[in-house]
Amino acid sequence: MSLRAYLVDDERLAVQRLTRLLGDTGRVEVVGSTTDPEAALAFLRKHSVDVVFLDVQMPVLTGFELLDRLDRDVLVVFTTAYDRYALEAFAVNTVDYLVKPVEPERLARALDKIERFAQARDARPDVRALARELAAQLGPARRLERVASRVGERTTVLDVARVTHFVSKDKLTFAVAGGREHVVDYTLTELEGRLDPRRFVRIHRATLVNTAFVQELFPGVDGLTVRLKDDQRTELGVARDRVRELKTRLGI
Repeated sequence: MSLRAYLVDDERLAVQRLTRLLGDTGRVEVVGSTTDPEAALAFLRKHSVDVVFLDVQMPVLTGFELLDRLDRDVLVVFTTAYDRYALEAFAVNTVDYLVKPVEPERLARALDKIERFAQARDARPDVRALARELAAQLGPARRLERVASRVGERTTVLDVARVTHFVSKDKLTFAVAGGREHVVDYTLTELEGRLDPRRFVRIHRATLVNTAFVQELFPGVDGLTVRLKDDQRTELGVARDRVRELKTRLGI
């Protein structure tokens, strides 16, 4: 008997990829999916599923907040770019997690665990309580407030609040502050999991922007363009599938 799964991720491409991976296993029926956490909450309040694959970082409602507002316990597999080591402690005998991009082998192990829990209904974890604990563990105390840039023997410490954006190019990641680029030892995916999601938003596969520095949005050659309120009046392109999230974060 197939597991009935519901998928929640604010990135449409992530939902499509996970749907395909789950279909390839032959073990799961995807009964629904959404990029809107509010829509997910409404669906899950009305329908029973065996497992929810749930993104942690989403605008409006985080995955943890969604679970806390749900009036029933469900089995959950978190899909996230968060600190995998912090999540491991909660995955031993309870919920599970998958680090993006999801790997088929790791997905298979998560399904094994979910099937065991689905059969042992009296031994299910209190997922909502776990979500609250996870949120506390991975909350502001674990968010980056400073990043270091090391060049030779010199280390420059940057205040994250002063960073206008992070950009990936030439296989390196740069923090841009005061118009200057500083190499940092993080990937954009790692930064996305450690920075305050209320402040930093991914606008392109190669760009994270600090919304506090967004001054103007206007049509560009390839779609929407952001102009920053820095001395250089920096312009950054916004991927079409990122426009909605950016506008949501900006409240427009």
